Amino acid sequence: MPTRLLTFLRLLTFLLLIVPAFSHLCGAKRVITGDERTELYLPLISGKRVALFSNQTGLVGLEQKHVLDLLVENRANVVAVFSPEHGFRGKADAGALVADEVDKQTGIPILSLYGQNRKKHLGEEAMSRFDVLLVDIQDVGLRYYTYYVTMCHLMDACTRYGHEVIILDRPNPNGHYVDGPILDMKLRSGVGHLPIPVVHGMTLGELAQMAIGERWLNEGNACKLTVIPCLNYTHKTHYELPVAPSPNLPNMQSIYLYPSLCPFEGTVVSMGRGTDKPFQQYGHPSMQACHTYAFTPQSTPGASSPILMGQTCYGEDLSAIPYKKIWKRQMSLAYVIEAYRCLQKQGKADGFFTPFFDKLLGQTYVREMIEQGCSEAQIRARWKDELKAFKRQRKKYLLYK
Repeated sequence: MPTRLLTFLRLLTFLLLIVPAFSHLCGAKRVITGDERTELYLPLISGKRVALFSNQTGLVGLEQKHVLDLLVENRANVVAVFSPEHGFRGKADAGALVADEVDKQTGIPILSLYGQNRKKHLGEEAMSRFDVLLVDIQDVGLRYYTYYVTMCHLMDACTRYGHEVIILDRPNPNGHYVDGPILDMKLRSGVGHLPIPVVHGMTLGELAQMAIGERWLNEGNACKLTVIPCLNYTHKTHYELPVAPSPNLPNMQSIYLYPSLCPFEGTVVSMGRGTDKPFQQYGHPSMQACHTYAFTPQSTPGASSPILMGQTCYGEDLSAIPYKKIWKRQMSLAYVIEAYRCLQKQGKADGFFTPFFDKLLGQTYVREMIEQGCSEAQIRARWKDELKAFKRQRKKYLLYK
């Protein structure tokens, strides 16, 4: 055998042996999201009129091309786009009404499901435009994050009109644990739609399957659902989002702290909206006796009128807490309890909680136990058994280890 050929074969053998080992040392394989698996879903929508439910998070693969552009390039007949809270570009304030528009690049109409025409867009006029709904949107795995609620409304509407729903699944950045109280359906609202814990630990594909299987939807319990699953993903995967899912969740620190700091939205305390650290700090003007750290909320894009705007708030900066410490604490009530106790010592705790707090937590007992002086451990013990039951209940709907 020629020397050069022998040397080449030896080098090739070495590479075949060393590359897999090196890849193992470097970590897990890259997560492949559902929208990258075009070979699985493009045939399903061929020859059909397609509606897309997505926003700025619908980016595909390493190229980060928007799924709408990918569909158009592949000659899919996309006739409409449905947009959620914050709009198709993800820039509107939380809870703000978003107007309908037309995508400048493709000319496809964008129908807002967080605007004045929401009910209309879930009715016959909009539903008669298409045959199949494609879902590609990044959720963060919290019961009070509204994207899954909008998805459920669309599933109900699609069932009424005989449309199939295809979910291009994405990882859940908070999918590595389950925590918090399960929603009392008497408190069902726009920030709580299904009887699930605050942190449910499921992807949208898994959650949709469970909603159908447990007959939790209003009309969509017979929804024709197909889930295009991710590859190389498990519930222990710590998946970092390539783009912010909404204006006030700008980084992974905010996404990991969101389960613990969002309850402040139902109090008089700021959780950093209108600053460069939303959902990474909290404070109130009357908490100076307990804290020296301070920040001042201002009008900013995505938070045009934040609570306590222009007022110096004293509290705690959580922006540098290591991820592992946040994961260990899971959904922590310690911050809300600390703020309440601080104001209580000064006789300023009256009116601390707003009615929105119960809607966010999904139960009244959390607020009541805090007011009664209970510890975080005592409150967490209250939901321990129901979480165990929920984990058993959801097991058959999981798509990933």
